Amino acid sequence: MCRNIKPLFNFDPPATDEEIHDAALQFVRKLSGTTKPSKRNEAAFEQAVGSIAACARELIDSLETSQPPRDREEVAAKARAKSAVRFA
Repeated sequence: MCRNIKPLFNFDPPATDEEIHDAALQFVRKLSGTTKPSKRNEAAFEQAVGSIAACARELIDSLETSQPPRDREEVAAKARAKSAVRFA
């Protein structure tokens, strides 16, 4: 799957609509094989992004866990450290 799509569940603060939209956009781009649709396909592309974002929001809102919420800054710091080691 696409490496740019990040886990959005169980974070404090919760995932924003913008983050969910961005993940849906990446998913549709991956499926369609294009980053920018032609004028002819633009409406279908945007419809798909909206539908997937709505489904993703519904999924995230309905998931339950017994684990405490993860801290966004802590997760981002770990990712930066891993990236620094990988690309050093």
